[in-house]
Amino acid sequence: MVYTGVDACKIGWFAVTLGEGHDWQVAIFPDIISLWKRCKDSELMLIDIPIGLRQGAPGKRTCDKQARRLLGVKRGASVFAVPCREVIYADMEEASQLSERMTGKKLSKQSLNIISKTRQVDQLLLSDKDARSRIRETHPELCFWALNGGEPMKHSKKKSQGFSERMEVLLSAYPYTKGVVYYAERNYPRRELARDDILDALAAAFTASKEIQGLSFLPEKLTFDAKGLPMQMAYYFMS
Repeated sequence: MVYTGVDACKIGWFAVTLGEGHDWQVAIFPDIISLWKRCKDSELMLIDIPIGLRQGAPGKRTCDKQARRLLGVKRGASVFAVPCREVIYADMEEASQLSERMTGKKLSKQSLNIISKTRQVDQLLLSDKDARSRIRETHPELCFWALNGGEPMKHSKKKSQGFSERMEVLLSAYPYTKGVVYYAERNYPRRELARDDILDALAAAFTASKEIQGLSFLPEKLTFDAKGLPMQMAYYFMS
């Protein structure tokens, strides 16, 4: 059985796939369709992108609100506001204005940056029943919080201290972390793949690999959007 973790990167999507023992693979894909075709044998794929979107009304998803509360002020800020579905499918020039008309708020720069990738995932899940059964949402800071025994990371992942503390958490959970990171850094330049993207995808992959042991979710009760997609984040708590 194999499990995959996915994070958006500068040129597409970065995926880490974990198999039995020390078996792992990494790759960058230009779009979510090519990634899904390569990784569709995964028992579970956890992806750092919103799945399940509000439609036609303002308000925040419960999973986002709960994640921000658990992560605290500093790390909770990494849980960006999720645009509603109408905004996701609008032209980039119109998206922020449409969001303001519908919800009373313009989109942040971070939310604007993920619109096209959120649309890719939404289109895939709405068109492919098998993808819907295997791809679920997570958030890397939630993964690190859970793997660190319920303590959020102290430093930003963009800082050297933040990279080091996340490496330490992953090493305690997955002994082959250094090999994955070293290989990815050697094979993909920084202009294509940031260092923190590697750790985020690996944290998601390790979390997915704990499916049999039992994952936890925010919120605990599964809720769906108007299209039937789940609005829930997965994590694995290590004490």
